[in-house]
Amino acid sequence: MGRNTAVRSQMDVRICLRVREPRDTDLILGQGSLNSGWHAHKLTQPGEFLISDPEHPTPERNRAYLITDETRDQHAARFGLSPAPLPAPVADALWTAPEPPQAGDVHKPRTHDQPDPETALWAALGDAGAEGVTVAELVRTTGKGRTWVYDRLHQWAETGRVSQTARGRWRASG
Repeated sequence: MGRNTAVRSQMDVRICLRVREPRDTDLILGQGSLNSGWHAHKLTQPGEFLISDPEHPTPERNRAYLITDETRDQHAARFGLSPAPLPAPVADALWTAPEPPQAGDVHKPRTHDQPDPETALWAALGDAGAEGVTVAELVRTTGKGRTWVYDRLHQWAETGRVSQTARGRWRASG
């Protein structure tokens, strides 16, 4: 922070440990602190410090105490809260990760006698039974990639047109 007081002036609470040079007290606690009785260079006990804040306007020595790892562990065991249990997994969670690519997931080039990909996707979803159709089958039907198929499925799911029946299986709603 150096001699620039712009940042230091915004700090309401200042804690000063022992310093070697008396003038460093003014650097940490603010100009005039040393002359006002804040003598951080005279602190001698382990854990001793000065605190300056709106509730401590006059110099007063304070002392912190050492907490060992063993003491911390004892306090944690005695007063710590046990972590909240994780929720049980849901068997048929709606938004699951896509299936890994299957053998034969090759994109077929579309010919002019085939319907456009969205029409083919909608027809396949409409023809799916109660168990739904797999994303791999939808990729083969549309000739599009998995990302394209998932993008359409999620868009249509938001509007209620399709629903996921199981992990990686979809059907038209209604």
